[in-house]
Amino acid sequence: MGKYKLILQDMKGIPFPSDVIRSLALNIMNRHFKHTPIEEKINQITDVLEHPENYRHHELLGIIALKLLSKEVTEPLYEAFDLDESPKPFEVFGHKHIERNALQQMEVAMRLPIAVKGAVMPDAHQGFGLPIGGVLATENAVIPYGVGMDIGCRMALTILDLPGSYVVHHDYVLKKALGDYTHFGNDGGLDFRQEHEILDHPGFQDTELLRKLHGKAVRQLGTSGSGNHFVEFGTVQLDAENTLGIPGGVYAALLSHSGSRSLGANIAQHYTHVAMAKCKLPGAAKSLAWLTLDSDEGQAYWHAMQLAGDYAKACHDQIHRNLCRALGFQTLATVENHHNFAWKELDEDGRELVVHRKGATPAREGVYGIIPGSMLSPGYIVRGRGNTLSINSAAHGAGRKMSRQKAKESITMSSLKKMLQAEKITLVGGSPEEAPGAYKDIDTIMKSQGTLVSIEGKFYPRVVRMAKD
Repeated sequence: MGKYKLILQDMKGIPFPSDVIRSLALNIMNRHFKHTPIEEKINQITDVLEHPENYRHHELLGIIALKLLSKEVTEPLYEAFDLDESPKPFEVFGHKHIERNALQQMEVAMRLPIAVKGAVMPDAHQGFGLPIGGVLATENAVIPYGVGMDIGCRMALTILDLPGSYVVHHDYVLKKALGDYTHFGNDGGLDFRQEHEILDHPGFQDTELLRKLHGKAVRQLGTSGSGNHFVEFGTVQLDAENTLGIPGGVYAALLSHSGSRSLGANIAQHYTHVAMAKCKLPGAAKSLAWLTLDSDEGQAYWHAMQLAGDYAKACHDQIHRNLCRALGFQTLATVENHHNFAWKELDEDGRELVVHRKGATPAREGVYGIIPGSMLSPGYIVRGRGNTLSINSAAHGAGRKMSRQKAKESITMSSLKKMLQAEKITLVGGSPEEAPGAYKDIDTIMKSQGTLVSIEGKFYPRVVRMAKD
């Protein structure tokens, strides 16, 4: 297809009153406006939809205008839905560690007519739309804001072919490497060219939105965001009976936490607006608007979400590859997994559901993951037990017990540094918002999900880099 040919994906943001009008507009534009740029085609269609009376006698566009002005258009621009009177039941793990406002958010989600099953993980806290740590299963519908802004955010752990003592004795070398080969925040990027097959992914050509985001995706590949995102060296203690195929012992390791950067954020914003324009919900539920998977918009979001997830993985690939190449490290194994994503999964009855995990780790039987604590506490390498009550999910971290603002007001950078120095942990960047005291106790969280995951080993942070917010 040439650059002037309009395709359905280009028109995702246009609120057509019916599929008939959409198809008619597509055919007219491609047949009679062949050499008009796509942006001008879209502007022209939008103007006809908004002012059909001006095009009543237009030679080519009149047929669209007349249909808009006639009684033939019977499909509404949007559909309004009521919430169920009471929430469907959902499981809560670690109930006593979870604040009421997070549970109230989940109750709203479980009143959606499309909600089938739900669960709340022990690290849960209030978020936007779904609570962080909320798992929601729907049928034939995806909720962009239920996935979240940082689509495909993930943890990735590389176990290195080095003893744990290497990290202790080479902290300066590791600190310098983190400064030279990682980048945090929304501005700038790495000082050297990044190459990865994700940049040639055909999905970037699916829509005008994705085409526009490709350039920034190139610049941000291999970088990390702000907030609680990090790249850190530490030690891994593997249990003797672990199933990773590595002898028990203490190894050097590299752990990263980041997502799909501006690509995912823009996809989330765009399709949340599309969903909210088509699916009207009352009050507190309005951001949980959904797109059905048999709609053009639903399919477009689903494919864009997959691309963002692949891009997030590529960023971690580059972070680990760049550091290991620069330092000459060999790897033994990698453990990684998404959160902030939606998966099509079969439940125990064989029914296909769309499972949204907003800050929750997949934990189907045999699936590996890494659940970090804080700068001062260990992270856990886990293996899923496949508990259907949690919708095959587990916590994705310790979970916040203090808001960012409260942490900023009550913890100083100097006190944070003293705390870390006492434990011989080096911090590059960072902020009081991510201080250990702002998080729940990871050991308590793990005790609350013993039926969800089994523990394979632990990761202990030693040299940590974060954005200086």
